[in-house]
Amino acid sequence: MNELRAIEAAQMKDNPDQFKVGDTVKVHFKIVEGKSERVQIYEGLVIAMKNSGVRKTFTVRKNSYGVGVERVFPLHSPRIAQVELVRPGKVRRAKLYYIRDKIGKAAKIKELISRKPSKAKAPETSRAAEQS
Repeated sequence: MNELRAIEAAQMKDNPDQFKVGDTVKVHFKIVEGKSERVQIYEGLVIAMKNSGVRKTFTVRKNSYGVGVERVFPLHSPRIAQVELVRPGKVRRAKLYYIRDKIGKAAKIKELISRKPSKAKAPETSRAAEQS
């Protein structure tokens, strides 16, 4: 059993969880056409993440010409060149399958607005020190 875990650990990518369910992402996916290889970008909403370890997958949903299209990507696949976070989402569910039934504005997810770390303010000089 330890041999399997060692093999799986070697195949895992070193990217921490940079996105979560509810985020809008761009998945840069390598496609082989004959002898040439190109990168295709698939942009959509992450509606589910399943499993763990090397078998971890995530489902991305987008609307293409008025038709909802979903695609499941293995997170640690060598065919995934990059997963780029476009817009973080604010959700309270682990699986967003209810989005399938929504149309138009109802299918939108609120944006998660995170606070930036505040910089320490410079100490202000007193007016008495300025006047003297």
